[in-house]
Amino acid sequence: MNKLLSHIDSPADLRRLPRHDLQRVASELREFVLNAVSQTGGHLGSNLGTVELTIALHYVFNTPWDRLVWDVGHQTYPHKILTGRRDRMHTLRQLGGVGGFPRRDESEYDTFGTAHSSTSISAALGMALAAKLKGEDRHSVAIIGDGAMTAGMAFEAMNNSGVSAAGVSPDLLVVLNDNDMSISPPVGELNKYLARLMSGNFYASAREGVKGVLKAAPPLFELARRFEEHAKGMVVPGTIFEEFGFNYVGPIDGHDLDSLIPTLENLRSRRGPQFLHVVTKKGYGYKLAEADPVKYHAASGKFDPALGFPKSVPSKPTFTQVFGQWLCDMAEADPRLVAITPAMREGSGMVDFHKRFPTRYHDVGIAEQHAVTFAAGMACEGLKPVVAIYSTFLQRGYDQLIHDVAIQNLPVVFALDRAGLVGADGATHAGAYDIAFVRCVPNCSLLTPSDENECRQALTTAFRQNHPVAVRYPRGTGAGVAVEAALTEWPWGKGVVRRQGQRIAILAFGTLLHPALKAAESLGATVADMRFAKPLDEALIDVALDLSGRPWVEWHVPMPESLALGDPAFDPQLAEHAIASFATAAKITLHVELVRGRNVHHIIEATFKGLARALRDAVRIDDADGVPSTKGVL
Repeated sequence: MNKLLSHIDSPADLRRLPRHDLQRVASELREFVLNAVSQTGGHLGSNLGTVELTIALHYVFNTPWDRLVWDVGHQTYPHKILTGRRDRMHTLRQLGGVGGFPRRDESEYDTFGTAHSSTSISAALGMALAAKLKGEDRHSVAIIGDGAMTAGMAFEAMNNSGVSAAGVSPDLLVVLNDNDMSISPPVGELNKYLARLMSGNFYASAREGVKGVLKAAPPLFELARRFEEHAKGMVVPGTIFEEFGFNYVGPIDGHDLDSLIPTLENLRSRRGPQFLHVVTKKGYGYKLAEADPVKYHAASGKFDPALGFPKSVPSKPTFTQVFGQWLCDMAEADPRLVAITPAMREGSGMVDFHKRFPTRYHDVGIAEQHAVTFAAGMACEGLKPVVAIYSTFLQRGYDQLIHDVAIQNLPVVFALDRAGLVGADGATHAGAYDIAFVRCVPNCSLLTPSDENECRQALTTAFRQNHPVAVRYPRGTGAGVAVEAALTEWPWGKGVVRRQGQRIAILAFGTLLHPALKAAESLGATVADMRFAKPLDEALIDVALDLSGRPWVEWHVPMPESLALGDPAFDPQLAEHAIASFATAAKITLHVELVRGRNVHHIIEATFKGLARALRDAVRIDDADGVPSTKGVL
């Protein structure tokens, strides 16, 4: 049979088809998505669930003139296939290929770049009001999931949508794609409210009551049955969405094209803010994904659709798994620990912690700002919050990080998963900015472990501080270093020299240590595992000496604290005495001055190293013409 999908190169081609062919298109499109993802990897369940909705939207609305804004955007593979990218789907999420999320530079049908949740209503509202100002008759549609609707930004946008500007209301349609399935189980009162709308006694009673009355008139009963999916809003009580100024319609079956298309056509003809509640099933049409939507949320690589995702083969632990185990172990050791996640329980490795410590686990939903300030409040009361958050998502809580945590110097630990580049998910998910934006935050430190064991030690070190500390680690596995069971701390602010070389020093942060060591072999370079992006392991000492035969010492090195160092213990306050004794015995004129540095361990180390290097320069044979000098300065 000739496939209809092969002839659809744009939504205009789709709109030329008779309505009775659309179900066949849906079947072919679902099959195409499944086969494409099985070859490239990528998001699966969400895309299988939006097939009919995508067809209906492009069939009813005049895209790209009318604007579709897909929230998050990991459900847009059907959209991409119908908008001219079908034959490039084999390049999905690859360098130079089709992006895994909407991108304005990829297609005119991708009207807004999305990947972080809950932005669609704001963007679509901006587009709708811009059209009004320009005198353009166009519609703007935001498609948002039930998980993304829990975020404050979505409600800020809805609150603004109901306010007319000089009597001008936006032609905005918000489509709530309610699949009752976010990446982690949805939380919060809104999700419960949506469930009540679907299953409440009022709605069920009203529906059955109307049917009972109309059974005496079969034609009217049949009409009511056919109209039911279009007009459920008539028997649903006043909703929160209507209070925001929207005309609420729904819920309707998001897999029923005979319901979707007439409803969307009716809403297209209405002016002002409209809200359509659509119910879909994640993974729809693929039994394995329907049965386990969490597992089939995304495929990491190729798989056989007939067999499903292959069973994972035990390998070296990922950084995420190291964090998850550390979280449980530290919680056992310290009852003050509480764990917080903004709707990323599975992705952040917190499933076991949730099971073992349910009263100390808090999933706040897609609400990064709230998560950070929530942690600050807990820290004020003597608890030790650990906020597990992807590096790219901490950007959304940056004001709270500065204002609510850092300025108050509260002991909150930020476990930044997916730090650095993340590959196929693209720029929106890359944790490329955390070093830059955390380092400038007052009172906040940043640790960069280089392997799995260092990750556990870095987390322990961070947790035991009394100020805000972030620990960044990448997605996936590391070097395969065995993880010690002990909860071991690092010396604060101190790096480790991993290779001693000459002339060149490579300062490595995080997992870049391992390619740095490889490069150093050919360069003959020294490699330092810095461990800390803030504070940097630094102390600068000026040492000037003259082999004069006239002993004299100028000592200007204040010690910030008296702390026993090493084994056997050495009191830093004795450093001046040790240096002075050496200068007297050697009959050296010596000047020592601290230029910068606060860590006493680093200051002592820099002092003795500076003396050694200045002495080396002083006794070196001078090749220059003139009078040889016995003075050395470093």
